[in-house]
Amino acid sequence: MAQAKKVALYMLIVFVLYTIINSPARAADLVQVGFEGISDAAKSVGEFMTELVN
Repeated sequence: MAQAKKVALYMLIVFVLYTIINSPARAADLVQVGFEGISDAAKSVGEFMTELVN
């Protein structure tokens, strides 16, 4: 099972590197979308905590 995880991890790394090399603009867009999602989630949690305290 550990061997399968290692192979899957290597495949994921190769895919990410291929995507970055093949289409850097698209890869940058995907990273930006990911960070925007994290930012929105953190903002929502902050608003929830603020309303919870009030």
